[in-house]
Amino acid sequence: MTTKHNLYGLDRGQLEALFQQIGLQAFRGRQIMKWVYHQGLTDFGGMTDLPLTARQWMLEHCTLTLPEIHERFVSKDGTVKWLLKVAAGDLVEMVLIPEKGRNTLCVSSQVGCMLDCSFCSTGKQGFNGNLTSAEIVGQMVIANAYLAEQSQSVTNVVLMGMGEPLLNFDGVLPATNIMIDDHAFGLSKRRVTVSTAGVVPGIRQLQEHTDVSLAISLHAPFDELRNELVPINKKYPIKVLLEACRDYVEH
Repeated sequence: MTTKHNLYGLDRGQLEALFQQIGLQAFRGRQIMKWVYHQGLTDFGGMTDLPLTARQWMLEHCTLTLPEIHERFVSKDGTVKWLLKVAAGDLVEMVLIPEKGRNTLCVSSQVGCMLDCSFCSTGKQGFNGNLTSAEIVGQMVIANAYLAEQSQSVTNVVLMGMGEPLLNFDGVLPATNIMIDDHAFGLSKRRVTVSTAGVVPGIRQLQEHTDVSLAISLHAPFDELRNELVPINKKYPIKVLLEACRDYVEH
């Protein structure tokens, strides 16, 4: 059985390439993004400005599948936490933090984490795998559907949930591209933040492809203490990390 393309996980360039492969013009990818993210349409047959042959091909080869909502918790201050089941059967968390004039969504990028920072409960559960770009974007789709009931939407995204985003680069980059694409969510690059515990090669790689905001989980100003709290510091000490951060900002 052929695996279907989950279009939630394809950024504009990937969508355009996919449809060029089947003999369609690249702009069909942009049309689909507008249907999905602007109109909220998930029925390929209803995308009436696409050729019938394209709609029929999508019905057979594509899907728009979201993570399953396992549980949802709403606190008195309006903060919402979701426990989501992803395709592999694992559970991940995302949190919506409402404030005056903004709705910040904290999304997960991995199931567990391999960095084992001393203060982090996610690291203690071990590492089960990377989330797909569709599973990362799907978190935002779910949160926006919840906020739409209040005529609101997500205004800021931070990849500070479960996992180390820069160790799932192939999932994170397309997802952030979709978040800032005007044909999709259209967030400002300043409102999409990738957080890292200090994966310097990942910062360098991110710099080559995007300029979304970058956050560092520093936790200590000295290598001796940070080595204990954030073990990856032994490989990429503070001086090396800060050099990468300066280069990222100046790029």
